[in-house]
Amino acid sequence: MAASGRSRAGAVIGPGDMVGTGHGRRAGHRRGARHDRSWQAGVLLGALAGIGAVYLNRQVQRAARSGLVDWPRAERLAAARLARAPGTLAPDEIRRAGADYDAAMRRIVPVLEAELGTALPGVVERHAAVSRAEWANANLVVFRQLYGHLEGALGERLRPHEDNLAEGLAALANRAIATQQVALVLAYLGARVLGQYDIALLSAEARPGQLLFVEENIRTTAGSLRVPVHDFRIWVALHETTHAFEFEAHPWLRPYLAERLERQLAGFVDDARLLSVGGLGQLLRRWRARGGAGLLEGFLEPEQRRLFRETQTVMSLLEGFSDWVMDRVGASFLPDVRQLRERFEERRSQPRHGLDGLVARLMGMDLKLAQYRRGERFVAGVAAAGGPAAVARLWEGPASLPSEVELADPRAWVRRVLGPTEGGRA
Repeated sequence: MAASGRSRAGAVIGPGDMVGTGHGRRAGHRRGARHDRSWQAGVLLGALAGIGAVYLNRQVQRAARSGLVDWPRAERLAAARLARAPGTLAPDEIRRAGADYDAAMRRIVPVLEAELGTALPGVVERHAAVSRAEWANANLVVFRQLYGHLEGALGERLRPHEDNLAEGLAALANRAIATQQVALVLAYLGARVLGQYDIALLSAEARPGQLLFVEENIRTTAGSLRVPVHDFRIWVALHETTHAFEFEAHPWLRPYLAERLERQLAGFVDDARLLSVGGLGQLLRRWRARGGAGLLEGFLEPEQRRLFRETQTVMSLLEGFSDWVMDRVGASFLPDVRQLRERFEERRSQPRHGLDGLVARLMGMDLKLAQYRRGERFVAGVAAAGGPAAVARLWEGPASLPSEVELADPRAWVRRVLGPTEGGRA
């Protein structure tokens, strides 16, 4: 019995231990089940994460490959900013102002045609009083053309690899930044532009331009200058209609500027490729090698600088000629045109400070002011040295455009274009 008991004691486990083993088996089953469920959940979550990553990558790739800019969003952002600018008008107020511009154009065009000796067909019909947001929307076309040229030239360099989520996210971030930048530029200019002869230089079709009068800015500026808004509308319309004469009466001018703009864009594309290979340091080394020749020009290759200066010269002539014409015929419409001009020049010359000044410099607003002054001095000098015969030759063709040196020396231009006999007064 003892042996048997010992045998049983050795073989048989006590009651307490028996209970413990039963619980252990059930607990083991539960732990195994939980482990199975955790494993299954992990597989499910992993699969969902994989599907989500694939879906996210596809969405990112689709957005990143939609272009450098989200154009509808840029338009909405610009319009929202402009809606907060002082002097916003209701649409019906802007439409009512259209009648005043209609009357102004009927008076302006015959006087300009007589002064310039050239008919201006269609200009009277192709004008409109617009809101700031409408102006921004019209100019969005120009931005799309510019970016379209860049996207077409850079091609696959702008597109992330389809299986690379990091590249897609980076491209998406760049697109968001570019969208914000376009909206900022449109909003900044849209709150300041008074009028514009709208002509799309890079469009495939040579469509005629349209005169746009930004009524909200015109009315706000007239108030700040303390001049009657009716008179100020005429003054702005006269300036912009002269721009229409410059382009519409001289068919060579548009393709001349378009060609230079396209070649400059091609140069910028080459710089973008250089930047992608050599980084920003490559461009900085180029700038330092030229002795820091200006914030913009120092980064340009010689051919780019030449094109840039040629374009700036034409812009100076465009703006200066328009101001010169306004001074000659403005008194026909406005008895106080000299006072209006003085007040406007004072406002135009006021320095910009802080963020406004920084944005203005980055966007070349200081260059724009210099263009007005240099161009008007040149045209006035040509008229003084060579008379009407010399002024009539200004828009004859590319060969008659002043060089950078001649822009500062109108007599030299008169001698070259009219010759020593005709330009004898020089």
